[in-house]
This record gives sequence, C-alpha cells and structure tokens, in this order.
Amino acid sequence: MPLAFSASQQLTLPIVDENDRLATYLSQEDRVVNALLDPQQLVTLGPGHYRYSVTRVQVFQLQIQPIVELRACHQVDRLDMEAHDCQLEWLGLVDDFQLRLHSWLQPCSIGLEGEASLSVSVSQPSLLKLIPAKVLEATGRSVLAGILLGIRNRVRQQLLT
Repeated sequence: MPLAFSASQQLTLPIVDENDRLATYLSQEDRVVNALLDPQQLVTLGPGHYRYSVTRVQVFQLQIQPIVELRACHQVDRLDMEAHDCQLEWLGLVDDFQLRLHSWLQPCSIGLEGEASLSVSVSQPSLLKLIPAKVLEATGRSVLAGILLGIRNRVRQQLLT
C-alpha cells in the first residue's frame, strides 16, 4: 500500500499602491517563477516550461532530491503553475513516486493572493519498512509543508522586487 501525504499553503500579500501593476507583473512568467523558486536550482526548458531541483531533503536515513518539471501558464490576471513530471535522485529505491503540484497567484482587492497544493504518493522503501506508515506520512506532510512555507517566504521577500 503506497504512502500518501499532502500539504497546502495560502497567501494573501497586501501591496500598497501597486494593484494596477500586478496583472502586468504576473504576465512575466519567467520573472515570477524566478522569484518563487531559487534561480540556481531552476532551468528554463522553453516558454513556461521549467526543471527545478528541489533542495535535498533527509528523511530518516534517506537523502531525497526531487527533480520536478513545471509548467507555468498565464491566464487573464492569473498565473497557474503545475508539476508535470518528477523524478527522485536517491539511488532508485522506489519506482512509483508521484508528486502533484498545483499553484496559482492573482491580484485581489488588497494586493496579491494565491494558493499552492503539493501531494506525494510513493511505496514504502524497504529501508523504512520498520517505521509505521503513519509516522512516515506525518513526516512527509511536515517536509511538504516546509517546502511550501519556504516558497511562501520567498514570495513575501522577493516577488515584487
């Protein structure tokens, strides 16, 4: 039975005297994506298409580094970003890893609002068979929440610079 865990993060960012420029800003996909994610870990593959090497995470005895392909799509006054493919760099211990990401940003009456949802499904690696699934899932939720919190903090610090 696969492990499954998820996390989500909402954002409301008050922005004074810049509301009229937010829609234009969000239409600059590269600029926004580079503000959301660490540019040193990001590779542009084409318009609105990126590869992101998530910072290496240690979960119990395992070092995990997801490599995620992302698509960004600008719609009227809104930027959506989704994960389309993901691989793990961790010695091939599982072959059924699935990561789902859906996020969006859009202007609102007080500034900028958005949400990101991240979920993972994966079989329990043999190295971790002695650890109860509930403990692994709680740890997974904590790791995902930490990743989303890091992105949220980047938004608050860098998005409009």
